[in-house]
Amino acid sequence: MDNTTYHTYDDLPLTLRVEELMPILGIGRNTAYELMRSGQIRSVRIRHRICIPKTEVIRFLNCNNN
Repeated sequence: MDNTTYHTYDDLPLTLRVEELMPILGIGRNTAYELMRSGQIRSVRIRHRICIPKTEVIRFLNCNNN
């Protein structure tokens, strides 16, 4: 795992791994998987990798910020 730090939305890659999502939202692994399992954050599985679209992270943050 790399230690990339994102400072703005523009810095985010098009898709994130669970490990990248966790520090952005300030949550743990179990919470991240629960958000995806419950449908609060949509994700796609590509082979053995779970990918979370950047747009989905922004949507989640905007919906939970109101």
